[in-house]
Formats: sequence, structure tokens, C-alpha cells
Amino acid sequence: MINTRTHVRTRAQESSAAIERMYITMRHLFNRGFYKPMGVSGETLKNALLVLRPEIYGTVAEEKTELSGLVYVLDRLPEGIEECRFINLTSDEGYKDSHFEPIIPPKRRRNCYRIDDEQMNIEITRGRSDIYDVLTHLTFLFIESHKICEKVLVDEDGETTRDWDKLSQAVNKTKKLAIEEREVAISHAAHILGRTFDEVRDIHQSFSTKTNPERFLKIIYWLGKLAIEERVNDNKRSITFSPLLRERIGHHIYGEIWANNIKAFLKKEKLMERPLHIISANMHSVMNALFAGEALKNELKGLGPMKVYERLSTDQSNTLRNKVEKLAISQGMTHIKDTSGTNIDVQIFDTAKMTKGAFKDTIHDEKNAPVLFVMDYAFGEQAYETIDELLKPYRENNSDPLYLNVESVSVMGKAGILEGGKGDIMIPSAHIFEGTADNYPFENELCKEDFNGYGPKVYEGTMVTVLGTSLQNKDILKFFHDSTWNVIGLEMEGAHYQKAIQSSSRIRGSISKDVKVRYAYYASDNPLETGSTLASGGLGTTGVVPTYLITEKILKQIFNK
Repeated sequence: MINTRTHVRTRAQESSAAIERMYITMRHLFNRGFYKPMGVSGETLKNALLVLRPEIYGTVAEEKTELSGLVYVLDRLPEGIEECRFINLTSDEGYKDSHFEPIIPPKRRRNCYRIDDEQMNIEITRGRSDIYDVLTHLTFLFIESHKICEKVLVDEDGETTRDWDKLSQAVNKTKKLAIEEREVAISHAAHILGRTFDEVRDIHQSFSTKTNPERFLKIIYWLGKLAIEERVNDNKRSITFSPLLRERIGHHIYGEIWANNIKAFLKKEKLMERPLHIISANMHSVMNALFAGEALKNELKGLGPMKVYERLSTDQSNTLRNKVEKLAISQGMTHIKDTSGTNIDVQIFDTAKMTKGAFKDTIHDEKNAPVLFVMDYAFGEQAYETIDELLKPYRENNSDPLYLNVESVSVMGKAGILEGGKGDIMIPSAHIFEGTADNYPFENELCKEDFNGYGPKVYEGTMVTVLGTSLQNKDILKFFHDSTWNVIGLEMEGAHYQKAIQSSSRIRGSISKDVKVRYAYYASDNPLETGSTLASGGLGTTGVVPTYLITEKILKQIFNK
């Protein structure tokens, strides 16, 4: 008799399959051009997300409403989207030159436009990762809206519970709610959401603004209202993709415009042949590391460098930041505001013009003084699009190609950590691309020893480039961490950067094959720890020390080569 073994799939395998289904489905729906999230076409997305149960979305698969995930998602979607039955994803199609006012989500740089009472347009200029991000968040939002519907709808004729009727009355009042009225409405909302009065009151305060004090109650009302209309009247919500977006996506339209604008500036300033050091970072750390000490030597006398950086990171330090920027501009910095649609600003530092600030004493030959090219963070696949276009030779009016003299590419960013906590540092030795067999080992000029003894813990190993941070769950991450992949963290751009660097240096010959590469990340969250995911809040000043440690190490290697 032959013994047969039944293979039971692990949660990690189920979750991995769910991610794959989601991405295949999203690409299919994009190519199709439209779908109804709560219709048959959106069922696969919804079911896959419920199987996956990402950490950021908390209790999405449970009966009670997920509040922290709701805050996270609505910070990344345009205000008012919960009221819209029609959501249209577009390319840059001229809305910025119209009467429509752009709505920019607090935590995602994308222009959105409220077309009318029922329609919101979301502009996609940062590639497929942006589409995946939007669709995943919308799927979560629609799941939560139907949880509300299930709680308040009594029958298929549209009769609703007393809690819903009272909440509707409060939201539709024209006068400002008194404290007593607000707390009565919060009590009804808490019963609908399956949450405590305290939980809902706290979340109500986090959403409240001066112009819209009852924003949270309105969000819950509109999510429930549209779900009820879907169920009772079959008024399905719809997501469409504009023909121009479908035509442009994947063709580097915005990345090419962005890169050509930058290279035209470098040619005009006669910087094409100078040693170029590309740094992917924020728009303040390199500038502050170079010039804050000199610019603020009187105002912040007696404070150490890290205390100065902490002071500059506070909301009340606009005057100090302006003073640093003014000195930087006088010392050869040019800020190039993005006009291409990539939402990636750039700072160019011509260090031959530096007579003040850090590292000025290392510059002895103006012809070979380094040019620092600091670019703001790319988003997912956009990292490949922008760096691939930037590293190509520059051709102007069919002239001979001009090659950039790229000596190094450095990437400093935030990432999720799988061992350790917020503010710790990760030094990758390779990137692997989630969901594929693609892997990118490389020689990192930075190493663990560079950061030992400065405070943050330091981890060295492989990092996984994920398809979207909002799709990760503990089972997949635990597999990556515990297996021979030796994964220490997760981020969204590393493999895309390295793919562009390797193809340009080793295959296409656009830049030197000896180009130096530096990667270092600081931990924004630990998705393996409950309460430490991205949905639990930002870093605050915890990120200041690792940010500037990494920045200073990168600059020291560039200037002291």
C-alpha cells in the first residue's frame, strides 16, 4: 500500500498566493479599463485582501470596523473620497490648468480633483506602484463600508436601525453640534462600528479639523450610505482608468521628462563631466549636514550636531530652516522643483563653490570637485523609471550623446525592520524582489561597522523589495526572516534602483562599471510586532539620529574618497 502525504499549505503560502492574485487581478482590471469594486469584477480583490489580512489593515477580516487602518488609508487618499461613487484614475491630463482645486493627501504626493458631487479624479504619474497603492486602499475602504451596511440595514427594502437614523440626523444638521450632541452621535457610531465609546471619541478627535470638526462622523455616514445604496438600489460604485493613463503607464513618460530637465540643467551649468554623486534622500538632510553648523553657529551655540538637527525637524523651526537654505544657495545649491509630474524634487550642490560649511577643506581641485545630486524619494517601480532615464546619455537636438560621470549612487530611506525597532539601521547586502526569483546582490560601500557605537542598533543582511507595504502580513515576513533568505527588512524601491544601476553599468555602458553603491535604511516600523506597524503612527524625532548618521557617513565617503 502506498502512503500518500497531504500537503497542508502554510499561512505564508496562502498569503503569498493572495498577493499574487491581487496583483494579477489589478493588472487585468487596469487593462480592462473599469470595474465595480463590490461587483463580480471586484470580488477577487476583496477576497484576496481578506485572505491576506495585512498588518496595516488590522481587523479588516473581523466584524468590527478597523479604526487605525482607516486613519492610515484616509491619510493617503483625497479628502471627500468616501462621498464619491465614481473614482477615475487619470494621467496628467490638464486639470492643473483648470478651475478645479487640487486635493493632495497628507501622506501621498498625488494631485486629486473633485469633479462633482459624485466623482473624484486621482492623478497617477508615479507608475504602477501608485495604482496598486490606490486600489489596495480603496478595496479596504469598500470592505469597511459594507461592514457598516451589514450592521445598520434591517431589510432589503432599506429600513435601517435607530443608531443609523440618529447618526444620519447628527451629520445632516446645518448647525454646529454641541458637545452633548456630538457625544450622543459618537455613542451611536460606536455601536455601529463595534467599538467602545472611548475608542471612537479618540479617533473622532484625530480626524477633527477647524473647518470640519465632525469629519469622522461624516466619513462613517458616507461610507455606510453608499454601501446601503449599493445593496438596496444596486447603485454600484465604479472605478475607471482613463484611456491616456492606460496608454502611458509603463512607458517612462514622466521619468524621461524629469531626467531630461535635470540633464539640461547640468549641461547648462557645465557640470556634465564633473564627478556626479546621486543620493536618494529627503530634501533636508544633506543640506543640513553640510550647512546647518555654519548657518546656525550663533543661534544654537553649545548644542551638538544631533540636537541641532532635532531642532530643525520641529514644526516651529521655519526661520532656522530658511537660514540654512539661504546659506546653501549662496554656496552652490540649486533647488529644482519638479514640473514633470513625477513629484520628485532635486537639489544640485556644486561643491566647487563651497567656501563655508562641512567638508569645504577637502576640496582642492575645482575641476574635480564633486557634484551632489540629491533626489527626493521615488515610489516603488518609479525608482527604476527615474534612475534608468537619468543614467542614459543625454542627446539634445540629435547631437552626439553626452555621458554623465556618475561615480556613486547612494540610497538612504525608511524601511520596515524584522528584528529590532523604530530608529534602528539596516545595511543591505542584496535586494530580492517579492513574488519573483529576481535577486540583486551587490557590494555595499557602507557596512555595519560604520555605524557601531552611535546609539541605534545596526543589522546587516538581505532586504526584500515588496510590491506594496500595505500588503504585508506577519506570516510572509516571518518566513523571509527565518528562512535562508536572511531578510532583515522590507522596502519598496531597492531592487528597482539596483536593476537600473546594474543594467546601465554592466550591460548598456551608460555609466562606469566601477560605480560605487551605498544603501542604508532606518526603521520606520516593525510589522512583526503588534502596535509597531506603519498604522501605529510616525517616527517623530526618533528618526533624526539614524537619518543624519547615514547622511554623514555617505558624505564622508564621497568627500574623503
